[in-house]
Amino acid sequence: MSADTFFIDKELSWLSFNERVLQEAADKSVPIIERVRFLGIFSSNLDEFYQVRFADVKRRLIISEEQHGDVGVRELMSKIQEKVLKLNQDFDHLYNDILLEMARRHIFLVNERQLTEYQQNWLKRFFVSSLLPHITPIILTEKMDVLSFLKDAYSYIGVELKKEGQPTRYALIEIPTDDVERFIKVPEPKGKRRRKTIILLDNIIRLCLDEIFRGFFDYDSIEAYAMKMTRDAEYDLTHEVDHSLLENMSDSLDQRLTALPVRFVYQRDMPEDMIERIIKMLKISDYDSVLPGARYHNFKDFIGFPNVGMKYLENPALPAIESTDFMRHNNAFDAIRARDVLLYYPYHTFRHMTELVRQASFDPKVRSIRINIYRVAKNSRIINSMIDAANNGKRVTVVVELQARFDEEANIEWARVLTDAGVKVVFGTPGLKIHSKLCLISRREEDGVQEYAHIGTGNFHEKTARIYTDFSLFTADKTLTTEVRKVFNFIENPYKPVKFSNLIVSPRNSRSRLYKLIEREIEHARAKRKSGITLKVNNLVDPGLVNLLYKASSEGVKIRMVIRGMCSLIPGVKGLSQNIRAISIVDRFLEHPRVFAFENGGERDVYISSADWMTRNIDNRIEVATPIKDERLKQRIMDILEIQFLDRAKARVLDKDMSNAYVKRGNRKKVRSQTAIYDYLKQVERAEKRQADKQKNE
Repeated sequence: MSADTFFIDKELSWLSFNERVLQEAADKSVPIIERVRFLGIFSSNLDEFYQVRFADVKRRLIISEEQHGDVGVRELMSKIQEKVLKLNQDFDHLYNDILLEMARRHIFLVNERQLTEYQQNWLKRFFVSSLLPHITPIILTEKMDVLSFLKDAYSYIGVELKKEGQPTRYALIEIPTDDVERFIKVPEPKGKRRRKTIILLDNIIRLCLDEIFRGFFDYDSIEAYAMKMTRDAEYDLTHEVDHSLLENMSDSLDQRLTALPVRFVYQRDMPEDMIERIIKMLKISDYDSVLPGARYHNFKDFIGFPNVGMKYLENPALPAIESTDFMRHNNAFDAIRARDVLLYYPYHTFRHMTELVRQASFDPKVRSIRINIYRVAKNSRIINSMIDAANNGKRVTVVVELQARFDEEANIEWARVLTDAGVKVVFGTPGLKIHSKLCLISRREEDGVQEYAHIGTGNFHEKTARIYTDFSLFTADKTLTTEVRKVFNFIENPYKPVKFSNLIVSPRNSRSRLYKLIEREIEHARAKRKSGITLKVNNLVDPGLVNLLYKASSEGVKIRMVIRGMCSLIPGVKGLSQNIRAISIVDRFLEHPRVFAFENGGERDVYISSADWMTRNIDNRIEVATPIKDERLKQRIMDILEIQFLDRAKARVLDKDMSNAYVKRGNRKKVRSQTAIYDYLKQVERAEKRQADKQKNE
C-alpha cells in the first residue's frame, strides 16, 4: 500500500481545523460571550487562510495552468471554495442563533432599524461628535486606482447614490475601527435598565449616511452594502547589495499594501452593477474567491466582544499559578542553578520570565544577555528590560525576526527603538526565519562564568502567554547552555560549521535527528523492546516525517498524537497507520506547544521544541528543540499529555473524512483536559511547596 495515497492536502486540513473553532461557537456548554468570541477567532483565522494559504494555491494554479501541468491544483481550489462556502453558511446560521441566545439573556446586538427614537437621537449625537471626524468617503471614478488605498481585511461600506436622470454614483467608507471601538453600548430609556443594547459602528454609519453626504451630492436614494477585500500576504524580498535587510523589509511592506486581492466578500443583496464595478476596479481574477455574505464583515473584531451582562456569560478567570521553584529562592538565578525549572503557560504565570530579565537588567554580576524576538507584546516588558540592561552597561544582543508574518512592521519599529538605546540588534540571514525561543544570560559568579538559558515553545509575549499553552525550560545545565550559545553564534554566522549533540536545531540537524529517533523506535519494535512515539504539534504536514511515521506504525510502533491544526497524516488505515491515534483539542486556550517523546526501549526521551513538523520548520527556519533531562520534569510533561489523551469534552478524532467527531465518552468520566491540567499543576505546586517548607524547617 502506497503511503503517498494517504496524504490530506494541508489547506483542506487547515479548513477542518477552523471548523473545529466553529464547533466551539456552536457548543452550548460554552458561555455565550465566549461563543461570540469564537466567531471572531474563526473569522480572523479565515482571513489569514486567504492571505497565506489560498494565495499560495492561487499562485500554484496559475503556474500549473501556464505550464499545462497538474489538474490536481484546480481540483484542490474547487474543494477549498466548496468548503469555505459551506463554512460561511454554517457561520451565518450560527451567528443568528447566538443573537437569539444573547437576547434571552437581555443582550441585544441591534441594527439601525431596531432602535427606539431615543436611541437614534443619542447615536446621531455620538456620530457627529465621535465618529464623523474619522470618516472620509472615497468617491469611485473610472480612473481611480482603488487598490492603492483599500486596506487589506478592513471592513468597508459601499454606498450607492441614485438620482433620476443621472448616472449612479458609488462611494466607499472605511469602518474606522482603528480610531473608535466597533461595539457601542447604547443607553436604555428609563424602565429598561435590565436590557443591554449594543450596536456596531457599521450600523451607526448606515443610520447617519445623510449626515455624511447631504449638502455635497444630490440624490433621491442612498443605500449601503458591506464589503471586504483580502490581499495576498506573501511578498517577494529583493535583497540588493546596497540595501540593508531593514530597508528591504520596509519596502516589502509597502509592496504588500498594493498586493493583488485573493478574496472579495460582499453583502449578498448588493446590486449587480455595483459588484461588477468594484470587482473590475479591484482586478479580481477568475482565480480569486468572490463570496456573497451577510450584512457584516470583519468578524475578527468579535474576538473582543464586550461582556455587558453577568460574569457567568464568559469563562471564569483561572488565576495564574506561581512556581515554587522560583518562589523559594531569593532570585531567579539561584532558582535555576538549583535545578531545571519548567513552566507551562498560561497555567503558570509569565511573570517569572519577565522577572528573570528584569533582574538580569540590573544585577551587577550579569555580563551579557542574548534573546530572540519573534513576536512581542505592544508594551513589552521584555524589550524594556533589554533597554534597561543596555543602560546599565550590559552587553545586550537582541535577534529581531523581521519576517514574522503580520508582525513585520512592529518588529521593524522595535529594532529601531533597541538600536537607538544602544542594544546590538541582529536580523539574521535573509530568507531564513528565526523562530527559536531562546534567551541566554551570562553571569560572573564565584566559581567563574555561569550561563542561564531559556528554551521554549512560545514567544516572549506577555499577552499571548495568557491565552496560548506553551512550555518554558529554564536551565543552567552546561551541556545545554553551551549549545544555546552556539545557536546565537550560528544566527550571526550561519555559514560557519557548527555541531549540536544535545539540541535539535533547524536547519542544521532536525531532519536527520528526527529521522534517527523514529528509526530507533522501529528497531526497538522489531526487537520486541518497549517502543512508542507521543507527539504534540500544531501542524504535521512534512511528507518525509509523515511517511516515516507510517513506516513506524507498519512495524508495530504505537503512535499517539495531539495535533491542533493541520494534519496530512491519516490515522487508522489498515496495513499503514492502524497503530496511529490522533486527536485535536480546541478549547478556551490555544494549544501551542510542541513535544516529542520516544519510549527508547524503556529509557524515554522527551523534547520540547519551537518547531512544528512542517517542511519550512525543519529545513528553512532556525528552530530549537531541547531534551528534558530532569526525570521529574519529563514525568510532568507526560502527565500533561496523558490528561489530554483522556479528554472527553474538547477532543476531536482526526480521521480521513475530517469529520471532527468528538472523542466518545462511553462510560468514562467527562474530562476537560485544560481544566484538569490546571488542577494537576496546582497540586504539583502544592506538593512542591510542602516539600520546600519541610526542608526549610529541618
